[in-house]
Amino acid sequence: MQIARKLFRTCARLADVSKNDEGEEEEVPKATRMTLCLLAQRIGQLIDQIQDLERRLAMLAERHAPQLLTVVGIGPDTAVTLLITMGDNPERLHSEATFAALCGVSPIERSSGRRQYRRLNRGGWQANAALHRIVQTRLRFDPRTQNYYERRTKEGKTRREIVRCLKRYAARQVFHLVRPTQPCPPS
Repeated sequence: MQIARKLFRTCARLADVSKNDEGEEEEVPKATRMTLCLLAQRIGQLIDQIQDLERRLAMLAERHAPQLLTVVGIGPDTAVTLLITMGDNPERLHSEATFAALCGVSPIERSSGRRQYRRLNRGGWQANAALHRIVQTRLRFDPRTQNYYERRTKEGKTRREIVRCLKRYAARQVFHLVRPTQPCPPS
């Protein structure tokens, strides 16, 4: 990333170099310099906009569900995606199974005739992708998840089956962190 930033800065300065020697340079190299300069400046503007949006997402996630940001593998973008999936009224989700189905990580029984297995529900593309990012981050950095992966691999599970289980676990964890606890019914 540092090399790319240095390259963008160099390209952005190409316009200054071409201003000094207006008539001496051929048209094609001059046009190339100007194009590189304009593209580099636009990339710089986009990077600034991305950083501003990421900062705003982090503030929103911190304001609405700071408990999510303490969990391994959940960053501001993932937290916001899961909060959007849950919607304005998380009370409508009666159980973690309904949230898992909404995210597309509820298991569906499948059979090939000889073998019975489960596959994931096909719904909830964005929430499913967010849970996938959580699982991939945990597989890389979380020792508990790595131990779970090793144990399940020794039991003969495939990577796909293990990731399915981990996604379901992550959905369960998010559901319990975000959904408000049920008030006791009046007696």
